[in-house]
Amino acid sequence: MDEIINKVAQSSLMVFDLEDYYPDNHVVDLDISQWLLEGFILKESDFRTQLKNCDWSKFEDKYVALYCSTDAILPAWTFALVSVHLAPHALKVIHGNKELAVIEWYQDILNKLDYTDYFQKPVILKGCSKKSVPNQVYTLAIQKLMKVAKSVMFGEACSAVPLYKSK
Repeated sequence: MDEIINKVAQSSLMVFDLEDYYPDNHVVDLDISQWLLEGFILKESDFRTQLKNCDWSKFEDKYVALYCSTDAILPAWTFALVSVHLAPHALKVIHGNKELAVIEWYQDILNKLDYTDYFQKPVILKGCSKKSVPNQVYTLAIQKLMKVAKSVMFGEACSAVPLYKSK
C-alpha cells in the first residue's frame, strides 16, 4: 500500500490565519444607558457622579466599544466625557459597537505585524474560522499580504479561491 503524502505540508505554501490574532477577551462593549435616568434622560450632575464612582479598572488593557442601547437623545459631549474616564485604563476607546472595536483591534495588529515570512511565497488567507472574524478584517489582511506575497488565495488548501498573483 502506498504511503499518503501531504503535498500541502511539503509545499512552500504559507497560511495566514486571522484567528491567531483574535482579541478573545480584549474587546468589550460598554452601554452608557446604565447611567441615564430610566435609560433615556441625561441628568448631568448624576451622570458625572456615576462616572466618577465607576470602577474603571475592569477595562484595563481592553478595547472598549461605547454605545447607547436606547434611543436617548444625548449631547455630543456625552461619549467624550465617558472616554475621559476610560482612557487612563483602556488600550483604546471606540464610539460604536463591539464589531467596530474588533475591526479596530485587527487593524492595529495587522499594522504592527512583520510580514517578511510571507515574502514572495504563495499564501492562503485562511477563511474557515471558529471565531467570528468580521469580513472587513479579511479586506484589511489582503491589502497587507499583497505587498509581500507571490500569490494569495482564500480558504483552505483543499479548496482555495485565488485572490491575487504578483506580476
